[in-house]
Amino acid sequence: MSKKTRLPPAVARIYRAVQELEARYHPRKFTPNGHPVGSIGEVVAAEALGLTLYAMSHSGHDAYDANGDVQIKMTAGNRVALRAKCLRLVVLRIVSAEEAEIVYAGPGAPA
Repeated sequence: MSKKTRLPPAVARIYRAVQELEARYHPRKFTPNGHPVGSIGEVVAAEALGLTLYAMSHSGHDAYDANGDVQIKMTAGNRVALRAKCLRLVVLRIVSAEEAEIVYAGPGAPA
């Protein structure tokens, strides 16, 4: 699966700032990671796929819909790490300052 989705304007500004910093201070990298990227991925996936988000730090899954629970991961690279079993998985990848691509939406990973 590959589906592009627009990033919210505030998120696009973050990624444009990263591009500016990386151009000015080449080869230093300024890629956002960790908690902010996780939260960005969750809200982008929820809007793009019609998911309802659980409260922050919900155990095991980030969102749900009529088909059940979903774990959401986002990356600016080529990999994500799963730390626990999940029923369904959505993986997004940042492709530009304005867009993310849903690169996987399907069954999750067994324990």
